[in-house]
Amino acid sequence: MLFRGFQGSFMSNIVTRFAPSPTGYLHIGGLRTALFNYLYARANGGKFLLRIEDTDLVRNSTDAKEAIIQAFDWVGLDYDGEVVYQSQRFELYEKYIKRLLDEGKAYYCYMQKEELDAKRKEAESQGKVWKYDNRYRDFSGSAPAGIKPVVRIKAPLEGEICFKDGVKGEMRIQSKELDDFIIARSDGTPTYNFVVAVDDALMGVTDVIRGDDHLSNTPKQIVIYQALGFEIPKFFHVPMILNPQGKKLSKRDGAMSVMEYQEMGYLPEALLNFLVRLGWSYGDEEIFSMEDMLRYFNPNDLNSAPSAYNKDKLLWLNGHYLHKLENSALNALLPTYHAKIPEKRVQEILYGEIKERAKTLLDFTEILEKCLNPVRSYDEKMRKKIKNEENIHLLREFAVYLKSLQIPLENAQVVESELKAFADFNGIEAKSLFMPLRYALLGISGGVGVVALIAALGAEEVQNRIQSALDDLEDS
Repeated sequence: MLFRGFQGSFMSNIVTRFAPSPTGYLHIGGLRTALFNYLYARANGGKFLLRIEDTDLVRNSTDAKEAIIQAFDWVGLDYDGEVVYQSQRFELYEKYIKRLLDEGKAYYCYMQKEELDAKRKEAESQGKVWKYDNRYRDFSGSAPAGIKPVVRIKAPLEGEICFKDGVKGEMRIQSKELDDFIIARSDGTPTYNFVVAVDDALMGVTDVIRGDDHLSNTPKQIVIYQALGFEIPKFFHVPMILNPQGKKLSKRDGAMSVMEYQEMGYLPEALLNFLVRLGWSYGDEEIFSMEDMLRYFNPNDLNSAPSAYNKDKLLWLNGHYLHKLENSALNALLPTYHAKIPEKRVQEILYGEIKERAKTLLDFTEILEKCLNPVRSYDEKMRKKIKNEENIHLLREFAVYLKSLQIPLENAQVVESELKAFADFNGIEAKSLFMPLRYALLGISGGVGVVALIAALGAEEVQNRIQSALDDLEDS
């Protein structure tokens, strides 16, 4: 017997889905899968559906369920219709299980779990793989008393199950490798493969893009599709994201929840751009806006080899998108990171300088706070470098000079002019002022340019910081 998956669909009728389980938080591997499904549907005028597979009532997490919706809102992946929750569809699944029982395509199995485990262990001790022996497949006797049965589907006994995977190519599984697997547990709850197949069929899903850890589930789901007379979707099984050493991604490598990336200051545009390139490419391009992704993405171009997570690349992409961000858009994001938004004049002076140096929004807020807040501590190495009579004299004289100014230091051009005037008067080069001023204004060797910082702070605040630095130098 040969089963073949449905190989074609009209482009306008494409329906994809993302179906996470809320037993844990949504991670970036899941978000990548969602993105691939989203792009394929949206680019072809189809539908993208979201289904929460929450049938595991014991292990489900309400927080994880809410975080899935939050993650979709944050990255801007909109879905069609309402979210479908499997926990609200048990009556529907029961109806289809009964149908298979009534049609003789499924049956009650009274074999106890303890006996199954014992048979399995015995086979393992002999170096064999035990498979259920179908003992109740055609059972017509009286049901054993006091035993709650499971429901098993009648899997094909001969032939092969064949489907063409959009990533892996032609897949053939001998029917003898399958057993009559369970579709409903003894408490009546349906199993994973059963509810997935039923939901995908009833929701009209035409294309299933998912991780290749689900590849072994596909033959079982095809058996269920066939038993219920449902059309089989096209499958694309995407290889996992690995760490740079080619091993399973751990939290240390980047396998964090999606919302943790927001907390760390990443932009959704950067994260999506990063994820789309993990397993897909378009020439040598690295930068992809959402419009670019929708224009170029095709699941037939997905790589068959695993992709490697690269934190440096993600930071580079995030810096790219951060640099392009308009000040107004940036201001809308900063409150999330508890940053105080400065006046517009200061924004226009400092934001460009900070964007050049920051890789994440956390970097940006940290640099901004260092600029706007008085220095709390001074770098010891820098203190040793600038602590001499010449620098102390220059700082004192520059503070006096600032106090005598009749014009405000409103922009970088004015500051540069006044720095040059002060340097010329004292017979020095203006750049010799930069290190002692940086120490006084920031307390560290790096950071934004001194000229921009002076313009942003104004003469009075610069004088105050110079005095604090002089007090520090004298005390030390």
